[in-house]
Amino acid sequence: MPRETHPVLNQPPPLSNYNAFRCDRALVETLTREGASSAFAELDELGTLAGSERAQEWGRLANEHPPKLRTHDRFGQRVDEVEFHPAYHELMRVATRSGLHAAPWTSDDLVAHTARAAKFYVWGQVEAGHGCPISMTYAAVPALRVAPKIAQLWEPRLSNRNYEPVLAPIAEKQSALCGMAMTEKQGGSDVRANLTRAVFAERTEAGDAYVLTGHKWFCSAPMSDMFLVLAQTDAGLSCFVMPRVLPDGTRNAIFIQRLKDKLGNRSNASSEIELDNAWALLLGEAGRGVQTIVEMVNGTRLDCINGSAALMRQAVAQAIHHATYRRAFGKALVEQPLMQNVLADLALEAEAAMVLLLRLARAVDRAPADAQEAAIKRIGTAIGKHYVCKRAPLVVGEALECLGGNGYVEECVMPRLYREAPLNSIWEGAGNINALDVLRVIAKQPYALDAFRAEIEPALGDERMRRAAGELDDLLRDGVTDGCARAIVERMALLWQAALLSRDPRNPVAETFIDSRIAGNRGHTLGTLAPSENLQTVIERARPTESVEYFQTR
Repeated sequence: MPRETHPVLNQPPPLSNYNAFRCDRALVETLTREGASSAFAELDELGTLAGSERAQEWGRLANEHPPKLRTHDRFGQRVDEVEFHPAYHELMRVATRSGLHAAPWTSDDLVAHTARAAKFYVWGQVEAGHGCPISMTYAAVPALRVAPKIAQLWEPRLSNRNYEPVLAPIAEKQSALCGMAMTEKQGGSDVRANLTRAVFAERTEAGDAYVLTGHKWFCSAPMSDMFLVLAQTDAGLSCFVMPRVLPDGTRNAIFIQRLKDKLGNRSNASSEIELDNAWALLLGEAGRGVQTIVEMVNGTRLDCINGSAALMRQAVAQAIHHATYRRAFGKALVEQPLMQNVLADLALEAEAAMVLLLRLARAVDRAPADAQEAAIKRIGTAIGKHYVCKRAPLVVGEALECLGGNGYVEECVMPRLYREAPLNSIWEGAGNINALDVLRVIAKQPYALDAFRAEIEPALGDERMRRAAGELDDLLRDGVTDGCARAIVERMALLWQAALLSRDPRNPVAETFIDSRIAGNRGHTLGTLAPSENLQTVIERARPTESVEYFQTR
């Protein structure tokens, strides 16, 4: 029998069996301010599961046992199937049951998208990879609606809360998931360089059918029931709906060449595919593929913001939890001034990301009936996608360091969060693409800039905010060039986050955020805030312990 040579001391307990919703005071308050407190009951249930040891084990197993490609069956028949660990299916089942996919599009709830964003944020803290097909399914619906007959077939199944991980003709299924295949190896984000060719095949009741031949360098979630695909027609780049299984039950001519061996996001199957006369329906007008698929891209960009915010929240919660229980040099880490500075700085980043996310989700709810909200949705999604996703690697890396060596071993969740952190800044248009998109919106839709200014206007009573807003106006007035796109978007993001945090005068985070991010009283790295008694208050606000305010709203 092994001998006990020493007692195990000064090791924090795992952060598990807690409610990831109730223990997020900032989230509870922000949802209340955005008018979405009606979602509290569902979030309470999901938060309990998200913080449970069982769900955390699903996340671990789904990543330690990544998907496997089976190109052929044992008889040599081509099948092109991807096998997932059962834990992955459990994660997907919870996500669809909770309506994180397309359910909000068929709801008459006025805050359906805001509530869905909050649930995605809470559940995303468990595991990020399975969020990819969930996000693409959510984002596909508005794109499909340009073709009512196609939408009539697919939308009821995309919004169904069942989870059916089997390949079958869509007529035989209650539910469906959507993937996407846009980029090719020679173009990447420059989709107009695509070479995949679409040739007219037939006219059907649902629209014109084409056959597609070519390759896709990144096809996300290749076991999905349908994909939105970009291909060249005689009219130019066009968008298509490509089913995985044809109506007669045969597999469409979609051949999975390999799965990507990615840095992170390992539970999710990203693939390279070849199309050999794959059957697909034209979606929208031929030659206007980018304009057709842009609604889907905007939706997935919103979820990139969401995924980054969720990673930051989980990383900060882990760091504060560790620092609370770990002692060094005679006292708990959380009581030591320099660690307080780091933890408070991390908490500022996480809360600012979350409030911007939920403001954008609220714009999705309001946009159909409000032109200003539609403008906020358009310009704001690009702002948030650029800035919030850029902050995630910095925040997660610093949070990991708070755990020291314990945070660097694979038994801890932090390495998985760290590998995941750069992804959302790359997918759906990397940083430069989104920064330039903001400039494009400003040039073509000046009213979107006016809508942004209206967002920050209530906070301009603060001299620091007014001065920073004036500097942004000077920069815009002096002539915008592509080379300054990142500088402009960063200033817009910080002003907006500060204004959102300032909406509640009782929020202790707002003053520290403005002093550090707007007035510049900080260094170039995290943990360089000006000394203040407020730092401890900021940390306590972010501590993963149950929120008193939650119970006061019940």
